[in-house]
Amino acid sequence: MSKPAVLRVLSIAACAVTLTPLVAVPAAGGQSGEWHAYAADKASTKYAPLDQIDAETVDDLRVVWRQSTIPDATRQGNSMRAPSASQNTPIMADGLLFVSTGLGMVAALDATTGEVVWFDAPLVPEGEEPRRGSPTRGLGYWTDGDDARVLAVLGSRLVALHAETGARDLDFGDGGEVDLIQGFDDRVVERFRWRSAPLVVNNVIIVGSLIGDITSNTIAALKEMPPGDVRGFDVQTGEQLWIFHTIPREGEPGNETWLTALTEDRASWEYTGNTNMWASPSADEELGYVYLPLSTPTSDYYGGHRPGDNLFAESLVCLDAATGERIWHFQAVHHGLWDYDFPAAPTLVDITVDGRDIKAIAITSKQATTYVFDRVTGEPVWPIEERPVPQGDVPGEWYAATQPIPTRPPAYDQRGVTIDDLIDFTPELRAEAVAMLDDYVWGPFFTPPSLIDDRPGGTQGTLVVPGLVGGTDWNGAGADPETGILYIPSNHSGTVVGLGRSENPRSDVDWVMTGARHIPGPQGLPMFKPPYGRLVAIDLNAGDILWSVANGDGPRDNPAIAHLDLPPLGHGGRAAPLITKSLVFMGEGANVGAAFLPEGSGGKMFRAYDKMSGAVVWEMALPGGTTAAPISYMVDGTQYIVTTVGWEDMESEYVALALP
Repeated sequence: MSKPAVLRVLSIAACAVTLTPLVAVPAAGGQSGEWHAYAADKASTKYAPLDQIDAETVDDLRVVWRQSTIPDATRQGNSMRAPSASQNTPIMADGLLFVSTGLGMVAALDATTGEVVWFDAPLVPEGEEPRRGSPTRGLGYWTDGDDARVLAVLGSRLVALHAETGARDLDFGDGGEVDLIQGFDDRVVERFRWRSAPLVVNNVIIVGSLIGDITSNTIAALKEMPPGDVRGFDVQTGEQLWIFHTIPREGEPGNETWLTALTEDRASWEYTGNTNMWASPSADEELGYVYLPLSTPTSDYYGGHRPGDNLFAESLVCLDAATGERIWHFQAVHHGLWDYDFPAAPTLVDITVDGRDIKAIAITSKQATTYVFDRVTGEPVWPIEERPVPQGDVPGEWYAATQPIPTRPPAYDQRGVTIDDLIDFTPELRAEAVAMLDDYVWGPFFTPPSLIDDRPGGTQGTLVVPGLVGGTDWNGAGADPETGILYIPSNHSGTVVGLGRSENPRSDVDWVMTGARHIPGPQGLPMFKPPYGRLVAIDLNAGDILWSVANGDGPRDNPAIAHLDLPPLGHGGRAAPLITKSLVFMGEGANVGAAFLPEGSGGKMFRAYDKMSGAVVWEMALPGGTTAAPISYMVDGTQYIVTTVGWEDMESEYVALALP
């Protein structure tokens, strides 16, 4: 018998600037035709209210320009190869496309041609090697209507640039930048990094963090790590305004959920780290609220050194953006052991449920679960029930007795493992899949990780489904604000998680992940039934799945099934949707940068789907698979779609599509 629905809410120096010649850039046709945030807007809808490209005209789409993610004009003699899988999604304003390049700098491109207008990089002194860096997933943007800034996290620096010229804003921080290693409280952070996009909420820049949290038998697994705190900075001055402790300190709400391990002489909150916001947040500026998607604490798959529910790990947290004060929160996973981070920004959309208008927030997850709340109060739109879950037997581990399960909307991909989930294209393939189960621990959703048993007949870990990159990862969902329909990409993927002793002498965590890999299946095929990549539409007004379709053909050329007449199987690459007034666009993901995915994941097709039926309206092969979320904007009466692509045999680049 499940327990009643529960929402656990607690009481409560100037830098040198290198410019290419500034060229005339056409002005964009108003805010509705621009793309001011990583996911289109502060609500993270990935929605562009444009319909020049519709079901009648989409067949005429053509590639109108291509540009490397390290444009030649930005190199300053640097011969570094552009990555094959840049995850950068541009933003666009006033006819300029702002990108984070593969050299770890910001550049502005002419949104109609892709040509470099300006870039920000220190001059390279004679005799020194050119600066090297890496792209981030996105940039921030701020304007007061008269002035505009581009905000970027470059390494450990928060940088503010004048949007028109790329010059550093010398009134911001120290010569246009803020050192993000500084500003933490009494926990030392020696190295800061964050690849996601800052978000400006009513003149406050919200910045997360990425403290490395993957442990293995060779990486030094340490139970004492820096915390992944979230901070707010003044957009004009760069002053740090507040810090939110994702692992609450003594006296703060949630601190009591960090218990003391039997082997320790201090509470686990004092030394446990991570609990990052490694994704971008979302915000409602009218309410003044920012919504943080948070991740797993140290370490991902073993938590015996951090007993308790561990707030605010794997939680959606609502803060007052001006002060950093917590307004409400929801924890999706108590005492996380599955790496079930919230890896993408939640989506804000207004809906009507049973005649009641609701300012809603919906957050998808690696669990293939959609959690939906009133974004003002944090109350679930539909009941979320605390249900008993399987318990494990790893020595020293602490297990949560229950986990929160939404009653609506239903899960949009496989969760847990049953015999009925196994591949059944032929009787032989199914029999082989059934036999392979004997090598693992498997069972219902939230079956915990297990020790590797190397004795004859022993198991090699637990089948965790969805796995490390299953369900919806950093690619995230999008929504149509006019209909309240949420569009979700999902990767049907699982991970073998086996625990063992670390081989690294510096490790002080009892058990570490030693056998994590994609779950193997018969004859090189996936273990489970397709589709292996899908696009799902959920009507948030009803809490129902409107449709679910395979995204691409999938592994149809495998010799074990090539002779069969099968429907599309779906590609397992990580892809993100773009929603316009007329259509939903989505690629298939690339075949690189996809650790823990089956061999052959990703594809080069880019498609338009009918928003109400999921039918494929149009498709085109791009130079590579999509490696970042596509965007759409309008300049001088022309609608463009731009996406980042890459493949194992090519350098990543931006590709722009438009009508003739």
